[in-house]
Amino acid sequence: MKSKTQQVHIENDRNIQLFIKREDLIHPFVSGNKFRKLKYNIIEAKRQKKDTLLTFGGAFSNHIAAVAYAGYSEGFKTIGVIRGEELASQINTNPTLQFAQKHKMTFHFISREDYRKKASEDFQDGLKNRFGAFYLIPEGGTNELAVKGCKEILDFEDVKYDYICTSVGTGGTISGIINASEKHQKILGFPALKGDFLKEEIVKFAKRKNWQLINDYHFGGYAKINTQLVAFINDFKSKYSIQLDPVYTGKMLFGILDMIASGKFESGSKILVIHTGGLQGIEGMNQRLKNKSMPLIKV
Repeated sequence: MKSKTQQVHIENDRNIQLFIKREDLIHPFVSGNKFRKLKYNIIEAKRQKKDTLLTFGGAFSNHIAAVAYAGYSEGFKTIGVIRGEELASQINTNPTLQFAQKHKMTFHFISREDYRKKASEDFQDGLKNRFGAFYLIPEGGTNELAVKGCKEILDFEDVKYDYICTSVGTGGTISGIINASEKHQKILGFPALKGDFLKEEIVKFAKRKNWQLINDYHFGGYAKINTQLVAFINDFKSKYSIQLDPVYTGKMLFGILDMIASGKFESGSKILVIHTGGLQGIEGMNQRLKNKSMPLIKV
């Protein structure tokens, strides 16, 4: 599938041009980097003759929703190991879990303490004893095959850009983009999580050193949000007719425009922004905002 690239006309006096690659449009339910990450994993699961996909995620996980739909459409059974035992009683009020359940995903709710053990051999052996054989896809989908898929985000037309910017969750998307980039390009990653640990994850997969993480725009951490960010997302949609999500792309675009205004990019720079999707999470975020009597994200 091919995405389209859209120029966003921003006011600046240094002839900086901003373009957005609309990966969010490549599939209605498995959009953006989730489509890229799952592509070769599903091919491999079929090659191994596995009939079940098992993966991990939280309450409003884009990854859980994407695996549920992709598995359903490709004829797999799917199992979601969900962080938070309390969510077992909240499926009917959680739009992400409702969507996954509609597409036949089986849930296994575990405590946050147990969830931290998810990568251990003992924990995964317990899952095999409980569910039988399955093809395991890591939380967020990042593995070698996911990076291979994300490498396909860039194509020959993208050589003209000086900077390529992407949100960062587990490191797979930016790693694929780094590996597909040209020597003259600088790859900027905007982490949605606090902490510097993501560098170690990216180094495992990235074959170039032309990248940098920008850690100033996580708004307090993963899925943290405030009225300033909501206002920015709503204003951006009003100006450019592009929907941003509050966990990843909203924070990234806020950061990029702030960096442009602060003179962090050279005059004449051409910047390509990767829109990685994630829009299914807006409904769940708006539930949280409503409960806190905060302004809502317009959709």
